[in-house]
Amino acid sequence: MRINNNIAVISGGASGMGAETARHLRRLGAQVAILDNNPDNVERAGKELDVLAICCDVTKEEEVKQAITEIEKALGIPRICVNCAGIAPAHLIVGKDRSAMPLQHFNQVIQVNLIGTFNVMSAMAARMSTLEPEKNSKENGVIINTASIAAFEGQIGQLAYSASKGGIVSMTLPAARELARYGIRVMTIAPGLMDTPMLQGLPDNVRESLASTVTFPKRFGEPSEFASLVVHIIENAFLNGSVIRLDGALRMAAR
Repeated sequence: MRINNNIAVISGGASGMGAETARHLRRLGAQVAILDNNPDNVERAGKELDVLAICCDVTKEEEVKQAITEIEKALGIPRICVNCAGIAPAHLIVGKDRSAMPLQHFNQVIQVNLIGTFNVMSAMAARMSTLEPEKNSKENGVIINTASIAAFEGQIGQLAYSASKGGIVSMTLPAARELARYGIRVMTIAPGLMDTPMLQGLPDNVRESLASTVTFPKRFGEPSEFASLVVHIIENAFLNGSVIRLDGALRMAAR
């Protein structure tokens, strides 16, 4: 799939890995639309990245449909979709006071990370399926979702987060098999410890301790490294139905 002059939509595109991906794709000549549910971040990122920026809650079916309609009117039907929207609150199944985790805490993470990813993926796939295949690649589109290595080695307090990211991992192959008939590839990236707003607010000693657990290089991953992998997946037509870990060989232990 070529990037230059194609249209890309990125959920969670106003900050972190999503924003860096938008920056990379714009630099390579794509027309980019970002979706994010923070109005202030959306306005700022739209100007900074020179992209179409839309305030949208990915858990709401009608909001996603309306956003896609707005993108089509302004740019056309995207062939590239990157899902980065997500949250990572920590909650114990049984709290220190021996109370059970409120169901709303679990449900919120599942709604944003898993349901939100599916919501955007399915809506975008439906529109991509109406396109004519690219002449050179024979593809209609490519969808890249974001999971986490917590899908495989979730730590204490990450039950909801791990479940949501595990769901994204599990969707990858069946989605790729189903959408192949429409010329749409589906891939997932599972990042490890990335230098995004989720980790930037931690104290320096905590950040150093976490970075030391990475096998090599002993640092957090850069959003630009995530964006570079997105670019490679888009351009490499034989990548389909798989999950790629981006983690410096980190295998998380129980904490």
